[in-house]
Amino acid sequence: MNTDDLNFAYKVRHALNEQLDALPAATTDRLAQARKQALARKKADAPAAVRVTRTEPALAGGGLGGFFAQFNWLGRVSMVVPALALIIGMVGIYQYEQQERIADLAEIDAAVLSDELPLNAYLDHGFNAYLSQSE
Repeated sequence: MNTDDLNFAYKVRHALNEQLDALPAATTDRLAQARKQALARKKADAPAAVRVTRTEPALAGGGLGGFFAQFNWLGRVSMVVPALALIIGMVGIYQYEQQERIADLAEIDAAVLSDELPLNAYLDHGFNAYLSQSE
């Protein structure tokens, strides 16, 4: 089929679809019977369904199919990009949490070292008991 035939078929289909709701019931019944007869006369070796193996858009006369063919690689990397973003995000969160932990430990160490008590006092179990009683 050439482009003129496809355009004509599209126009006929569009015109029929516009008037579909306005058809009388008798006409609809006749069309249903004609469809049944056509299906009964169909050749046995004719395929019942069409299998599409290409992933390009189905456009009349080729259309923009050549234009979209250059973006075919997007389908292949569509899973890699989100996975990579997830991994980078997880590594970033891990690094942030590690920096926060280091900052908290440094703050505790600075508080302990700035106190006037010797470090051995913190290791003494009796001192811990004294602190819990004095509070």
